[in-house]
Amino acid sequence: QVQLAESGGGLVQPGGSLRLSCVASGFTFSNYDMSWYRQAPGKERELVASTTRSGARTNDADSMKGRFTISRDDAKNTVYLQMTSLKPEDTAVYYCHAHGIDYTWRTYDYWGQGTQVTVSS
Repeated sequence: QVQLAESGGGLVQPGGSLRLSCVASGFTFSNYDMSWYRQAPGKERELVASTTRSGARTNDADSMKGRFTISRDDAKNTVYLQMTSLKPEDTAVYYCHAHGIDYTWRTYDYWGQGTQVTVSS
């Protein structure tokens, strides 16, 4: 059974930091690209950052570059999102996502349940 379990969200003041974790189970974690997405109320889900199977990282939104860092620990089947200098506009539900492809080119996509991050004074 595939599971992606996010944790680490909560209420933080502007300028603060949080580290989100996502523990994966039920699939071969090291074979998957891992990403963090977020969805704010009334907005579409957006990609925050990704890390490939080889550990290459991308941050896809200029508003988050330099503030958010994704990393992975394949030994722990865990992907992290370190968030610093948080702003109220970072308030959203943050989701963990796994993407894989097998030798037949079939793709696999898994989502976690999400963890709420609220940035407010």
